[in-house]
Amino acid sequence: MTDLGTLGGSQSWGTGINLLGQVAGYSDLPGDGSSHAFLYTRGTMKDLGTLGGTTSMALGVNIVGQVVGGSTIDGAPITHPFLYWNERMMDLGIPPNSLGGHARMIKNFGQVAVNVSIDGGTHAFLYSNGNWTDLGTLGGSESWPYGINNLGEVVGESDTEGNAARHAFLYSRGKMKDLGTVSGSGNSRAVAVNDSGEVVGCSYQANGVMTGAFVYYQGSMYDLTSRLMPGSAWSLSIASGIDDAGQIAGEGVIGNQTHAFRLDPTGPRAMVTAKQQAGRKQG
Repeated sequence: MTDLGTLGGSQSWGTGINLLGQVAGYSDLPGDGSSHAFLYTRGTMKDLGTLGGTTSMALGVNIVGQVVGGSTIDGAPITHPFLYWNERMMDLGIPPNSLGGHARMIKNFGQVAVNVSIDGGTHAFLYSNGNWTDLGTLGGSESWPYGINNLGEVVGESDTEGNAARHAFLYSRGKMKDLGTVSGSGNSRAVAVNDSGEVVGCSYQANGVMTGAFVYYQGSMYDLTSRLMPGSAWSLSIASGIDDAGQIAGEGVIGNQTHAFRLDPTGPRAMVTAKQQAGRKQG
């Protein structure tokens, strides 16, 4: 475990990593009065600056080192999504009639999942080549994106009809699909999706307390704690990442302590992952 340090302040937060080991995040500056986005490469934390305002944060980085996040702008109390590339932070702008936003995740073909503030709430958007797509909701008022894969599929959570609950969603081929919940849980949140379309996240109560990690594949949502090997002492709280091999990372509780975990698929589950990935890429 490597301490990446800070940009001179007391704290820093890592939010994304790519296959080259580059880490994106944000850090307090000296005096802790504000924070800036950073990209950590080969032992050095680089301050990415801002779009003219005082603060910025990086939330994702892709394989070629393109970084996305949000920054305040000069002369206005508003945050714009940015793309940092070739030593330059570029303002992605905001959709018409919106009130600002944060770019949350970028994948290898430049598609960006963006959290956009609009009149009356927040919507998940997809940004690609200067074009904005409002992903809509599951019938309620708001939606939030948390992950994207290389096929441009986006996952997150959305209010359901009447704002009765919040459910995990998968946005694919122009449609937002309600992934439902694990039996007995009121709300769900999708956090990450791999190129096989497998989704991970968590269930949670109305008060925000997480009640369990889940994986969604082959059209069904599964509670991950119930899928562990017999005799496991773990209770898995949230699954926050899944790769194309089906390995899942997150956090859970064991021995009354919270620890990070990694799960590896076994048996038929591992074979399904490999077949799904091959089929989707060929399609």
